[in-house]
Amino acid sequence: MRSRTQTLPATLPLRRLLTVSRPALWINTIGTLVTGVWLTGRLYTLEIDVLLLLAYLTLPFNLLIYGLNDLWDREEDARSSRKGGWQGARLADREAAPLLRATLAWNLPPLLVLAIVLPPRATLVLAVAAALFAAYSLPPLRLKARPVLDGLSNVAYALPLALPALVLGTSVPWLPLLALMAYSVGKHAFDAVQDIPADRHVGTTTIATALGVRGSAWYALGWFTVAAALLVPISGLTALALALACGGMAIALLSRPTPEQAARLYPLSIVTPWIVGTVAGVQLVYLLARGLWHGP
Repeated sequence: MRSRTQTLPATLPLRRLLTVSRPALWINTIGTLVTGVWLTGRLYTLEIDVLLLLAYLTLPFNLLIYGLNDLWDREEDARSSRKGGWQGARLADREAAPLLRATLAWNLPPLLVLAIVLPPRATLVLAVAAALFAAYSLPPLRLKARPVLDGLSNVAYALPLALPALVLGTSVPWLPLLALMAYSVGKHAFDAVQDIPADRHVGTTTIATALGVRGSAWYALGWFTVAAALLVPISGLTALALALACGGMAIALLSRPTPEQAARLYPLSIVTPWIVGTVAGVQLVYLLARGLWHGP
């Protein structure tokens, strides 16, 4: 009989790490950073600090976000029909230790380098984002299982928007930053609805299990409304795109308040950053190319 140690992989292949990092969701990190560059009034930058950040916010940072989440959600994920593909990995127990080692190896050295090269305020913001994502999944805090705090911790998705300004020495784009924070809180609640049966089965209390489907839909709609309102002074068209895309899916869930409906709407939730980001990005690039945008 082969020993147990022989069946444990020492490392995970890069392809598996990519699957865990959910490349379809990288837009939430690298897209946010690029938008932050545009908001500083630059179409692009060759500053080494920003380029290093852009590289880090691909596989390493997303492995931190989703690798730790998948490690501590194995029981829930085993009961979730949407896991095991592009929406998230379904991990075998034997993959846990290699994935944890890989997550640390892909994150600790880059974070150390960035701490050396980035301005102190940018380092602090990046550290807060990483800490919030870790605290979301890891005990003893495990914010995922703390209703309200689970969603509020998702403001970490918005923090890369401020990093280019902090690196390049320009004003932080506060209204877009706050709007993205509100959007992130609402989106978390909306996305959590489809996981209500699996979370309740294993006893994990989230904002969605606490509020129920209808309550979560109203909660998400409220945050989406705040996000759209914050964007109006910057770009009415972007505010409208967010209201239609995100408000529309929340209303669609209210019209049929079931986890199954939330699962059907989840692909739309995945593309809302692309929709809203494209509307905002096209405007910003146009204004930058014309020399008409110098920052919010």
